[in-house]
Amino acid sequence: MLGKKIKPIIERSRKHGWILEPDAMEILKTAGLDLPQYLFAESEDDAAQFADKNGYPVVAKIVSPEIMHKSDVGGVVVGIADEKELREVFKRFSRMNGFSGVIVVEMLKGTELIIGARIDEQFGAVIVLGIGGVAVEIYNDTVIRMAPIKENDVASMVADIRGQKLIKGFRGSDPVDIKTLTSLLIDFSNFVIKLEPFIESIDLNPVICTGSRCIIADARMILSISK
Repeated sequence: MLGKKIKPIIERSRKHGWILEPDAMEILKTAGLDLPQYLFAESEDDAAQFADKNGYPVVAKIVSPEIMHKSDVGGVVVGIADEKELREVFKRFSRMNGFSGVIVVEMLKGTELIIGARIDEQFGAVIVLGIGGVAVEIYNDTVIRMAPIKENDVASMVADIRGQKLIKGFRGSDPVDIKTLTSLLIDFSNFVIKLEPFIESIDLNPVICTGSRCIIADARMILSISK
């Protein structure tokens, strides 16, 4: 059963057909999943105060019901170093179609993965794991399993990824904590089953994993048009 916070988000998002990122992050927070420090800022001052409190650099992303693929229109800026740059980015975003604010996120480092879900007409919810980031569509290095995910499923998924060396640590990079990744995938797949009647797909990309955490840095949820 969905929580009291989630149902209103889904209902007010139906007119768009997808859930805006601040609302998607709120849904994931309700599920107890690991998120970065972030703020949905409707003003430059709010954005600047958040970044000043939490520290630079930060990432800024446009929030607009008319812009689903933010990177395609220059709606994502990483490595913002100071208040002046953040305010300039905010002003540029404010001129984009349907602008409703900016989500400002702490800058994270680690191995970038994609975790997702699709609702298959025949099999129901299936869970996706792969190498993530901006090149996910180029490498297409993903594997799927039916939900709910179990511990042994995660091990086999990692083994089937061509870029598994990135997960296990490559050229001096820290290996991903498999226990943490396993916990995230199991919790996510269980949550997806609850959302199954209402969604078509979920993309968490990137999920930034380190030796101790797997943090969902970006989320996109597409609603089912038939529900």
